[in-house]
Amino acid sequence: LFLTIVRSGLLRFPVRGLCSVIHRKSPGLPRSALPCLHRLPVRTVSGVGGGDVPAGPGVSGWYSSLADSTPVHLCENFLVSVQQVSGLPWWLSIAVATVSVRTLITLPLAAYQLVIVSKVEALQVEISELAKRLRYEVSVRAREKGWTDKQSRFQFQKNLRRIVSQLYIRDNCHPFKASLLVWVQLPLWISLSLALRNLSLDHSALQCDLAAGGALWFPDLTSPDSTWILPVCVGLTNLLIIEVFSLQRISPTRFQKLVLNFMRGFSVLMVPIAATVPSSMALYWFTSSLVGFCHNLLLRSPVIRKILRLPTLQSDSPYRDLLSAFINKYCK
Repeated sequence: LFLTIVRSGLLRFPVRGLCSVIHRKSPGLPRSALPCLHRLPVRTVSGVGGGDVPAGPGVSGWYSSLADSTPVHLCENFLVSVQQVSGLPWWLSIAVATVSVRTLITLPLAAYQLVIVSKVEALQVEISELAKRLRYEVSVRAREKGWTDKQSRFQFQKNLRRIVSQLYIRDNCHPFKASLLVWVQLPLWISLSLALRNLSLDHSALQCDLAAGGALWFPDLTSPDSTWILPVCVGLTNLLIIEVFSLQRISPTRFQKLVLNFMRGFSVLMVPIAATVPSSMALYWFTSSLVGFCHNLLLRSPVIRKILRLPTLQSDSPYRDLLSAFINKYCK
């Protein structure tokens, strides 16, 4: 999720910023002990069925509405269906559902995002050349019509934005399309997280199943991980994603460094947050981040890049180079 947000545009200049840059640069008891007398169905989209999650005194109205929204209930039904069809224990069912969603939905979108970003980067050389020609034409027209420096800059930026927009249309690579993954993955991540929270705190037989559906050091999926192993794994995985992405930036700008530091801080903040939510949510967050990290490595494969018709990397061994760069930066 973190890398998706960064790649989609947080570390890239908008068109207006691009024009400016070119212009400047050019010359208790476990819950499993509770009795489970009968099975209650999961709540339906309308909210009828299993008992609703009671709203605590600090839960605001918007949060209650979000937790009781249609997308969240659809995710609840999806998770329950995966578990009932597969017959797997809940911890493994959550992992399988996460891998399925990330592979079938977000991986194709991540590949599409990479294609768009590659096309935009490939246009930068052409944009620079057109900017030089445009600057000369504007300077000639400014002398003819007596424009001031402010008027010349305005005409340059206005026409450059028009040219860049035409190039994006020509190559079908408007940068906004690169943010499509964010608009799909972020709501999906929130909906699945709230769905697991509802199932973990809902007073029904499903809660009892989740309470006994854990493994290893987290046998109860309805309670937080008291060992903090899952929360720490969530934070470390997100930090690993960010650091690997930062290694791909040879000379990051000041804004890019600021965004990366913000993402690092948010990754650390996720550790205590994950320690306060049910283990089912922390398990989902960890699995989702781990799968996303694997997908990002997969998209760096020369074979995959050839299939997607992306520019080949300078090295034939991107994974070895990435590992060497990581070791040189953090282990020496």
